[in-house]
Amino acid sequence: MLDHMTFRVTDIGRAKAFYSAALAPLGYSVCFEGNYGVNMLGFAYPDSSEPDGKKADVWFIDGPSPYGGPSATTGCHLAWRAEARAQVDAFYLAAITAGGKDNGAPGLRPDYHPNYYGAFVIDLEGNNIEAVCHQPG
Repeated sequence: MLDHMTFRVTDIGRAKAFYSAALAPLGYSVCFEGNYGVNMLGFAYPDSSEPDGKKADVWFIDGPSPYGGPSATTGCHLAWRAEARAQVDAFYLAAITAGGKDNGAPGLRPDYHPNYYGAFVIDLEGNNIEAVCHQPG
């Protein structure tokens, strides 16, 4: 089970604007911003089982890693679970409006399973991001 993930971005302000819009329909909001030698940005959703009532599971850092590698995470696929198909639709519209590129409009993907309803967007760094609902109708 994953607890959290961190992605490198070339522009933390641009990432904040894009992901604030794209993730809002899924209940996410910025929960942390700071600079610890690099700019850091965290997003969380409400979770009553967490000590502070929210779960921060998506993080962004700007600039290259001190351990080498590219300055931005690219070419990854990341999917967020939605409780309802309307959230998938809203995610897609928000992400496209915020500058993402269409990679699969909201709809059923019966090849995955009969109730798989997802939408795919290429983010500002070239990652394939998705919102998916597994519930019927």
